Amino acid sequence: MSNPFKFGTVVSDVFFTDRRYEYTSLTQLIASENHLIMIAPRRYGKTSLVHKVVTASQRPVLWLDLQLLTGVADFASQLLKQVFKKYPFEKLKFLVRNFRIVPTLTIDPQSNHVEISFQPSVDSFVQLEDVLNLIESLGADSKIIVVLDEFQEVMQLDKNLDKKLRATIQLHKNINYVLLGSVESMMIDIFEKKKSPFYHFGVLFSLKKIPYPDFKNFLMDGFASVTEQNELISEQVLAFSQCHSYYTQQLAFHVWMKLERNAYFDNIINETIIETIQLHDNDFERLWNNMNNTDKKILIGLSVDAQNPLKEQFATKNDIKATSTVFSGLKRLSRAGIVYKSGQYEFDDPFFKEWLFSKRIDI
Repeated sequence: MSNPFKFGTVVSDVFFTDRRYEYTSLTQLIASENHLIMIAPRRYGKTSLVHKVVTASQRPVLWLDLQLLTGVADFASQLLKQVFKKYPFEKLKFLVRNFRIVPTLTIDPQSNHVEISFQPSVDSFVQLEDVLNLIESLGADSKIIVVLDEFQEVMQLDKNLDKKLRATIQLHKNINYVLLGSVESMMIDIFEKKKSPFYHFGVLFSLKKIPYPDFKNFLMDGFASVTEQNELISEQVLAFSQCHSYYTQQLAFHVWMKLERNAYFDNIINETIIETIQLHDNDFERLWNNMNNTDKKILIGLSVDAQNPLKEQFATKNDIKATSTVFSGLKRLSRAGIVYKSGQYEFDDPFFKEWLFSKRIDI
């Protein structure tokens, strides 16, 4: 039998957990003249959802992850590389010659893979602006969707990039921009603060967790092929994962594998959680050892009591008793993707939370 659960990559088809409302809303939005700004914690499924929507549109799509870029010139070259993947080389090579700074193109004759680089420039944005305007001209035939993932990283590439970028793309009529971000506070600063160049640039869409009933039904259908206890197991999986898309699929995947090999037993969820924690023990230990003392104390508090993570036993008169220090620590952990705010601050990874909690018990 084939495992019905999948994690770690973009999911689609039978692996995609039903998000009917979100899918319909985003499909309508992409078909309009508006741009989309989506905010969701890492591994919430925003990439899979947007991928499903833009694929169904049957329009040209260019997708770039800003956290993988090293600067504005790299932004320009990597985006242009995406263009070359979608459009014939013969058509583009003449258009590229009109760039103010002509890039160097290297083609592998066997794979047709194109490597692109720009010569160093005083103003690298000239290169990026030419690429964006090229995409705008190509969109005259069929409106293009440009997806920029982890968009909050735009300020790390250049401190003035947001101003220059907005000035260029606000003139585009043949592109729908989809700007995705995982750090809520930074995305809100970019799109909701009046002084920001991107203030109210597009429709803001905050992706929430998959509703419990929908996720439960999805899990029950997946587990039905290997056990009659599919409802109980689904409830136990969600009790641990708290409906977090990635970690629900991860735990469900490993539980299904165990059920497919063996019969159901009462402690199957806990045993699978322990095995998964042991598998990632080195990763969690490395993550923990690279944190400062204040962040460690905050996480210890969250692992014990999410409602009141700053109990006296985790504070001293010199450090995290100060509200400002705690707030700074939570923001730092949020930017690092270790915690996120959903009403209250929570661990992004429930396995990491369980690892920390179990380690503290053993002390």
